[in-house]
Order: sequence, then structure tokens, then C-alpha cells
Amino acid sequence: MPCTEAYKEHIMYTFNGFCKTVIRFAAINAWRDRSRRRQKEISLEYLTEEKFYPLGTTDEYFEAPYEEYPITICGQTVILTNGELAAALLSLPERKREIIFLYFFGDYTQQEIGEMYGRCRSTAWHHIHSALQMLYEEMEVLFREES
Repeated sequence: MPCTEAYKEHIMYTFNGFCKTVIRFAAINAWRDRSRRRQKEISLEYLTEEKFYPLGTTDEYFEAPYEEYPITICGQTVILTNGELAAALLSLPERKREIIFLYFFGDYTQQEIGEMYGRCRSTAWHHIHSALQMLYEEMEVLFREES
């Protein structure tokens, strides 16, 4: 079917009418949303000195400083805020302490730790796991002593 000039003009007018309808209804929706928001808004002019409520609060959680327990592992100082954990870490053998430091504080992978000690990844995982097990057992002992 060939497109005549009249058909092209009809399509253009139809499209223009469609666009105008869409724009008109979008404007109506925007006006309704704006009027709904205005009904819910409260002006700040109504606040007086008697009714003034502070817009923020101060949190006392961070005001009291924690007791710090510095531990030196692999030539670097790590500051812990848990005394039991610091004592348990210090009771571990030096190598286990280093492995825990490298894995948790140094962000080394098991593969990288294994390469540092000349072992494979699974052996590094075993050392990490056994160090955590020793740490857990030491923490239980310290916890029982306090109770």
C-alpha cells in the first residue's frame, strides 16, 4: 500500500494528538502529587521557642573510650578492645599468632599464606583452623576463670 501525502499528514496529526494527551495527563498527575504533598507539609514558621524540639541527639555510646590492648605481631601493632581476646592471642605460639594476623588483619589469602611458609593452600587452611581452635579453647578457659 503506497503512502500518500494525506496519509502521512493523518499519521502526523494523530501522533501530535497522542503526545498532547500524554503531556496533559502527566501534568495533571504532577499537579495532584504536588497538592497531596502540600496537604501533608507543615511549615516551620509554627515552631516557637516554647515548642522547640532539637532535631538531633547526642549518643553517649562513643563518649566513654574503650580500654585498648596493643599487641605486636609480625612487627606491626594491632590495638584490640577486648582484653580476653588479647590475652588469648598472646598465649598462642608465635607462628599461630602470625597466621591469624596475616589471615584476618593482613587480608592475605590461604594461598598467599601457604606460599610464605612454603606450604600448600590446604596446609595453610589447616594451620588457620587449628590456630582458631586453640584461640577458642583459650578464650573458654579465660571465660571460666572470670566466672
